[in-house]
Amino acid sequence: MIYITPAIAIPENEIKEEFIRSSGPGGQNVNKVATAVQLRFDARNSPSLPDDLRERLTRLAGRRINADGILIIDAGRFRTQAGNRRDARERLVALLRRAARPPRPRRKTRPTRASREQRLESKRLRSRAKRLRRPVLPEEE
Repeated sequence: MIYITPAIAIPENEIKEEFIRSSGPGGQNVNKVATAVQLRFDARNSPSLPDDLRERLTRLAGRRINADGILIIDAGRFRTQAGNRRDARERLVALLRRAARPPRPRRKTRPTRASREQRLESKRLRSRAKRLRRPVLPEEE
């Protein structure tokens, strides 16, 4: 079990990890050993996630979540499988914890009297400047 919050936990069988070859420095080791981890988590069909968390996760994940609702995390920072595996899981947990926090409700606010007056004054000045640019029509006698 991977614990996200006291109320939310994800069973290990909902996470799929695939080891792939890592890019970057490492010499011959990079070409021979698959140390990078590609973690996949089916967020859309996971019974462990509440609906509201699932929606927030989809918004937060952005391009990391595909059209099928599968969250993909690539971890290749470390030179060992264990390090990358731990990094990928920590990033998954961090993302889920961010999604688990409900957004703060928006408090309605109103513009201050001074800001309304300032806005109207700037509109008057702009109007005056544009009016002065108009061509002057000849007066009829």
